[in-house]
Amino acid sequence: MEPFLVSTGLVAIAEVGDKTMLLAILLAATWRRPIPILAGIFAATLLNHALAAGLGALLGHWLTGPWVKWALGLAFLGFAVWALVPDRLEEDEGRPTTGTRTPWGVFMATAVAFFMVEMGDKTQVATAALGARFPHEVAFVAMGTTVGMMIANTPAVLLGEAAATKLPLKYIRWAAALGFAATGVWVLLS
Repeated sequence: MEPFLVSTGLVAIAEVGDKTMLLAILLAATWRRPIPILAGIFAATLLNHALAAGLGALLGHWLTGPWVKWALGLAFLGFAVWALVPDRLEEDEGRPTTGTRTPWGVFMATAVAFFMVEMGDKTQVATAALGARFPHEVAFVAMGTTVGMMIANTPAVLLGEAAATKLPLKYIRWAAALGFAATGVWVLLS
């Protein structure tokens, strides 16, 4: 249960203000179809994070020794610093295309956009590191990071841009950084 809870908490906090949250707001404002957008976010995140956690666990099995603990701990401390950097949606990333107004089209466009935007994102890299930290609990890591992503993005989709402008993103980034730093210290000391 620990891998699920750690994964959920870290991603839920780290995701607030992330570019995928900005994408969720953009999609919600553009299409105003929350159910297929949320389903697309869920499907893309589950697949993306299952692959990331699996790869992390695989690398964790191959890479052994005390240096791995140091690498993981320092990686989480790096994520803490990375969390302090505000994200923005790149000009061409996540722009909805025309002709996707059906529920299936909105779902597919959201799923593809989220899967692609999440590639190399801090939450995906953190998911891989969590998979390496909990190699026998990959399913719980993937489920936890997916739930964390949904916790952060569901309000963004349902409340749209109005909610995003009211969130104190600076303080949320600091909380995410503290969560990553605490995890890094925990890994180093365990």
